[in-house]
Amino acid sequence: MSNIVAIVGRPNVGKSTFFNRLIQRREAIVDSVSGVTRDRHYGKCDWNGREFSLIDTGGYVIGSDDVFEAEIDKQVELAIDEADAIIFMVDVETGVTGMDEDVAKLLRKVEKPVFLAVNKVDNSKRSEDAVEFYSLGLGEYYTIASINGSGTGELLDALVEALPEKEEVIEENLPRFAVVGRPNAGKSSFINALIGEDRYIVTDIAGTTRDAIDTKYNRFGFEFNLVDTAGIRRKSKVKEDLEFYSVMRSVRAIEHADVCLLVLDANRGFDGQVQNIFWLAERNRKGIVVLVNKWDLVEKDHKSVKEYEKAIRKQIEPFTDVPIVFISALTKQRIYKAIETAVQVYENRSKRIKTSELNEVFLPLIEHYPPPAYKGKFVKIKYIMQLPTPQPQFAFFCNLPQYVKDPYKRFLENKLRENFGFTGVPISVYMRKK
Repeated sequence: MSNIVAIVGRPNVGKSTFFNRLIQRREAIVDSVSGVTRDRHYGKCDWNGREFSLIDTGGYVIGSDDVFEAEIDKQVELAIDEADAIIFMVDVETGVTGMDEDVAKLLRKVEKPVFLAVNKVDNSKRSEDAVEFYSLGLGEYYTIASINGSGTGELLDALVEALPEKEEVIEENLPRFAVVGRPNAGKSSFINALIGEDRYIVTDIAGTTRDAIDTKYNRFGFEFNLVDTAGIRRKSKVKEDLEFYSVMRSVRAIEHADVCLLVLDANRGFDGQVQNIFWLAERNRKGIVVLVNKWDLVEKDHKSVKEYEKAIRKQIEPFTDVPIVFISALTKQRIYKAIETAVQVYENRSKRIKTSELNEVFLPLIEHYPPPAYKGKFVKIKYIMQLPTPQPQFAFFCNLPQYVKDPYKRFLENKLRENFGFTGVPISVYMRKK
């Protein structure tokens, strides 16, 4: 289980710069995911072998100054509830502000590790100015400069040392299906509809931490764990609709799932919040099934389904090979179809393709449509294999991997989908030196 670290603080203190800096460090090691230039408020970070999820609350606050204060308070409270450690960022240029004091007041009561990071300290004069932040009553502080990274090492050393060790839970190897989505989309109703009068249910296992309730479910001869992110701990209504809340809540569930069932309210559509959760699952390389709930309440004609689907696919480009099922948790319409689809996606995600078969299909194809020449140099792909990872990743060995650009990789991905059926599953295509 990875820990969650939240970065809090008022606007413009440099939270996002700091966040991007840490995420980049991680992405320098791992191949970065192309085609996802969407909001980057969530990422994975690895420091000295300890991996944690990082959430930048900054990107979720939108509004005028007076709205800001209320929103920031909500986010800090949420971060306190959900994160394992908190980085509270302040700005040495402006000194201590009233809003900083408000946030500090909330953080002083916290039992979790809180790290006060004084940003924009890039010379010794500013280092002296930072002393005034002792007045926030949070003890030691760390002086950093997000822009060039100075001081972040000490902060991260202290942070990973303080992160609670997550107990590795030894679980049965059952597939995990997480039901995610924004508040009030009908996640709980969907799960209740499945489990309601269903005598196949085996046990209720309370989540190992307080995050999610797992229900072991057995139907159609297929056994899996259903993870409900909805009914975890009811928060006061105020926070229900906070975008940050949906994402924060979904992070853990998505990270530990095999397939995510993304439930959305047909009347609200595939809005920003739903998209955030979709890309979160995609970035984590999970199987995805989109469930359009409350379909019984929508006025429709024979074209409605096609048009609705088309609109969703337009918004999830370039990853459009995702099953969309129209359901009603209330009338139980197509809820078993939803589960069957999830099972299919799970099987697609665990699919292994023989190297001989891959080469048989792809070598003639590539000969026919080779990668475009770059600066007069021709790329020759010699050999293809699937990597031994939990989700589908393929290595194409060639003479000049650096010259193969994204559009061609996407072409290869589409051909993999066409020939081998990977609906609902993100695929990674890597070019390697032969």
